[in-house]
Amino acid sequence: MPLASAHQACVDACNACAAACHHCAASCLREDDVQAMARCIALDIDCAAACQFAAGAVARGSELMAAVCSTCAEICDACGDECDRHGHDHCKACADACRACADACRKMSIGG
Repeated sequence: MPLASAHQACVDACNACAAACHHCAASCLREDDVQAMARCIALDIDCAAACQFAAGAVARGSELMAAVCSTCAEICDACGDECDRHGHDHCKACADACRACADACRKMSIGG
């Protein structure tokens, strides 16, 4: 049976955010001042893991989906805020994906 549209939208947003975070982390490692990007890289890695966990919880219809999605939204907010501090295209794309994922996850954490 296919997922409900809100569930599928959340899974898709989580997967897109995880991919954007992985890309951002790898791109940050290629920047001239990698040390200045250390927090961004760390949050990218944490956010990608949270998004992958949340996508699985939503896809499974986990009884803990609301809690997982709430936590994922919080982590996406932190990652997006950090990425917004940097002027790189990969950081902007990541911040945008984080915002979209946080919004989708909040819908799951409220109404599941």
